[in-house]
Amino acid sequence: MSGIVVVGAGQAGASLVARLRALGHDGRITLIGAEPLPPYQRPPLSKAYLKGEMALERLFLRPQAFYADNDIDLRLGRAVTALEPVSRSITLDGERIGYDQLVLATGAVPRRLPPAAGGDLPGVHVLRDVADADALAPELAAGRRMLVVGGGYIGLEVAAVAATIGMQVTLVEAAPRILQRVAAPETADYFRDLHHSRGVRILEGAALARLYGDGRLEGAELSDGTRIDADCAVVGVGVAPATTLAEAAGIPVENGIATDAYGRTGVAGIWAAGDCASFPWQGGRIRLESVQNAIDHAETVAANLLGADTPYEPLPWFWSDQYDVKLQIAGLNTGHDRVTTRQTDGARSHWYHRNGRLIAVDAMNDARAFMIAKRLLAEGRPADPAAIADPGFDLRALMRG
Repeated sequence: MSGIVVVGAGQAGASLVARLRALGHDGRITLIGAEPLPPYQRPPLSKAYLKGEMALERLFLRPQAFYADNDIDLRLGRAVTALEPVSRSITLDGERIGYDQLVLATGAVPRRLPPAAGGDLPGVHVLRDVADADALAPELAAGRRMLVVGGGYIGLEVAAVAATIGMQVTLVEAAPRILQRVAAPETADYFRDLHHSRGVRILEGAALARLYGDGRLEGAELSDGTRIDADCAVVGVGVAPATTLAEAAGIPVENGIATDAYGRTGVAGIWAAGDCASFPWQGGRIRLESVQNAIDHAETVAANLLGADTPYEPLPWFWSDQYDVKLQIAGLNTGHDRVTTRQTDGARSHWYHRNGRLIAVDAMNDARAFMIAKRLLAEGRPADPAAIADPGFDLRALMRG
């Protein structure tokens, strides 16, 4: 058995195999997933699925019959335990499978609190996959007390769900403010106020010392001695790229499995795509954690597997839903030196510049600003801060400048 083997049946892996068939590839394709479920979308796990508003089958990216219909050998609930680049083979629960080309689409894994800090107490959860969401859902009930550890997007989304159903929510963030790594103070202020208005208690600059409980979580102790009672906790302190398999095989890792602009790793015949992979971008190297990156990166790698030789040059974009607010982000705000706020009729956006150049936008309930910003960023057009700040200015004029 050989052909193209894809390890990881998430958004990237599923997008890659579908693209291979769409491009006319008629060779053998094997898609391997450690979870027992066919490839599914993850964003609803912290939103509609967690709230019980979306059935499991609606998460699936494609009907399971799609894989058989397209002659894709889908292996679910199977763990790859070894990768041997010299013999071009992987070991799958004791079974050796050969490959001509291998793609690692292993995704990312949630960071957990260590057992010494109470991270393994019953009642302490992370939220990355369906099993995590299914374990957390029974904890959600009006009047119960939830502790959220981490003020990033996952933590804030879970806090929003819990507050909406009437839970008493306390969120602790060790950094000076929520969204410290990913957004300007202006965006953090907006979401802090939003959560406060829904009854969420947010403690910033609050380092967690430990979670405690006798057989089950009972509360948290902060580094200053403050204690917080809790019936359950969700730890949302980021994810780490799943690189264990690659590292054991000697594949270079640099904030993820290091690839070139085409998706190739430093080992012949092995590629990487999605959350697990880092790649060259604007003179540096980045790794993106988003649905759109997983799709676009995987589809580019699929084309390159078939000889396209196309570099991956993404325009990053992301989104988050909290209460009745949809946040849409275009670009990356790293290194910004100016933030311009635009407020119009309930919609708000924050525009980031660096050295006079637009580099990113956060848009809250402002789909028009988001779409225009994406075009401006894609085309490298300027965006005058004074014009942006004027609520009477028609942003479409920026496209004609």
